[in-house]
Amino acid sequence: MNLRHAVLPLLVAAVLSSPSVADAAERGLQGRDLATMDRHSSPALSPDGRHVVFARRVVDFDADSSSTSLWIEDLFARDSAPPRRLTPEGWSVNSPAFSPDGKHVHFLSAKSGRSQLYAVALAGGEPRQLTDVPVDVGTFHVAPGGDRVAFSADTFLDCGSDLACTRKRLDETGKDKASGVVYDRLFIRHWDTWRDGRRNQLFVAPLRDAPATQAVAVSGTLDGDVPSKPFGGGSDYTWAPDGQSLVASVRVAGRGEPWSTNFDLYRLPANGEGEPVNLTGSNPAWDAEPVFSTDGTTLYYRAMKRAGFEADRSGLMAMELSSGRVREIAPGWDRSADGIVLSADGGTIYTTAQDTGEHPLFAVDVASGQVREVVGDGTVSNVQLAGPTLAFTRNTMASGDQIITTGPDAAQLREITPSAGQMLGEDVGFGEYEQFSFKGWNDETVHGYVVKPWNYQEGREYPVAFLIHGGPQGSFGDGWSYRWNPQTYAGQGYAVVMIDFHGSTGYGQAFTDAISRHWGDRPLEDLQKGWAAALDRYAFLDGDRACALGASYGGYMVNWIAGNWFDEDGNSPWKCLVNHDGVFDTRSMAYVTEELWFTEWENGGTPYDNPEAYERFNPVNHVSKWRVPMLVVQGEKDYRVPVDQGIATFTALQRKGIESKLLYFPDENHWVLKPNNSVLWHETVKAWLRQHIGQ
Repeated sequence: MNLRHAVLPLLVAAVLSSPSVADAAERGLQGRDLATMDRHSSPALSPDGRHVVFARRVVDFDADSSSTSLWIEDLFARDSAPPRRLTPEGWSVNSPAFSPDGKHVHFLSAKSGRSQLYAVALAGGEPRQLTDVPVDVGTFHVAPGGDRVAFSADTFLDCGSDLACTRKRLDETGKDKASGVVYDRLFIRHWDTWRDGRRNQLFVAPLRDAPATQAVAVSGTLDGDVPSKPFGGGSDYTWAPDGQSLVASVRVAGRGEPWSTNFDLYRLPANGEGEPVNLTGSNPAWDAEPVFSTDGTTLYYRAMKRAGFEADRSGLMAMELSSGRVREIAPGWDRSADGIVLSADGGTIYTTAQDTGEHPLFAVDVASGQVREVVGDGTVSNVQLAGPTLAFTRNTMASGDQIITTGPDAAQLREITPSAGQMLGEDVGFGEYEQFSFKGWNDETVHGYVVKPWNYQEGREYPVAFLIHGGPQGSFGDGWSYRWNPQTYAGQGYAVVMIDFHGSTGYGQAFTDAISRHWGDRPLEDLQKGWAAALDRYAFLDGDRACALGASYGGYMVNWIAGNWFDEDGNSPWKCLVNHDGVFDTRSMAYVTEELWFTEWENGGTPYDNPEAYERFNPVNHVSKWRVPMLVVQGEKDYRVPVDQGIATFTALQRKGIESKLLYFPDENHWVLKPNNSVLWHETVKAWLRQHIGQ
């Protein structure tokens, strides 16, 4: 069948953005723009809602490094003066938060040689160091009374409160002539780091005139990480309003940690005395992000219900602490809440959630569970609420990250920082984009996006970059990425098609669940029908010049379609393929990856208990049918989809005599993060596409 002329019913097409391509535009967005442009993040509000502080990251491309400063804006000022720099030149900082009295901004910086806590007055000036402990401070929360700070640090459990003990062991590392390390349990490595026996632990230190040099361990009896590794943060723990205790989300699983998703909320005495109390031991799944009501009687948090599944629906929970009684606030809302920001009166929870290709901000009534959208159009994150002010970060496929402020009703939005287009100037144009839908697997509605080239002209046809998202429980929605950004392909003169196949998030939990144990059939059917639907609807797509690209699960799917997507004449629709850190052998992957709960849930068990499931959709079994040129990208420090998967893919291609290249990064993980490496990635992919589909 000729997919170019396939006719499938389209249910709806909604134009979400029409970024104007100014007459002055001379080019589209390029990979170097992403790597070098300023980035704004981490909004923090003063307790009265008058001031917003945010982080601004600036890249030194020649040095292949970046630095971050803090900026502040007076939201109540009568003039319209732009934000001013708060931290001094020469300081690189992160994690801003206001002091409880609103007079200072706290932040972390390695200015002293190690990451420590500092404070700076709202007027600016020289920051004051608040901690001087012998290890790096990872995250922090100042106590409600402002007299103490809880912070996390990566330390050895048996060192207890003696932080110098951890420092001494680290300094002695490498002095032994033997380099071998003996492990007797997993994890041996996680994400991009080999384990050395340390755990993220919580400590409490006093805040006085002199920097604190010692602290009391408050989570040291728990064999788990606070925050969780590798991506946990400050939202993993919080102070109780009376300052006598903290509540933290911890996974205490012993040898079963790599196949457990059971995080529980523990109450920890702030003085380090007494035993932690498990508040959510009855739930065998994930409990996280504790938030207290103002009076301390209720604990709000997010929870999943199915053990072993990291992409289960995250519901909003309320626990009455006096009785331990728990209720779900909005059980009928078929979306997965991303966070909890509680209104001052305790009546509303503000949260974001993926929703049909977007990531809006919602307000949830605590009493009734009623949900209403507050801010839509694009992707909202980092929500803060104080006094009359709501602050957050928002981006779209055409704007980049911006700090936005408004009132709780979001009646009028105020842009505090510029969009990507404003920073890059009028000489850079962006491609218009549109969401569409079609009937996919099981005759269910599936959504996708199409992006026009930045220099689109009516009546012309354009080669296509067909992007396949990772996860697989993820989404290519209306958002901005500094890695896989569709505008960088539109900026090269390509049209872009992206399909949120079954397994994608934001379309209800049943839609997300549909991919588990079905990696190669249901999503493939959606991709095939979505490609046919896009070709049928959008005449500017040149189906004879198209390349499919994907990373992680998207890379797996590239390997899978290389041996499984052919028309009735045996022809592939793709002139080239790009596979970034993709799974080559699902059985091997189950033994070399680190987070075992993922492969075991997705395949219905271990590879030795259920081997048939691992072979059912295993790309390695279809290599004999591969023939499309493929670019393979792999990072050495990728322990999620380890390097053997990329090397095996490239070896198979080379052995079969298929045109192929391997772009190998010895210093990158599952992502490509360093500025110069990022540009090399974009330029290599760009050259591969140009070689095979033109432009």
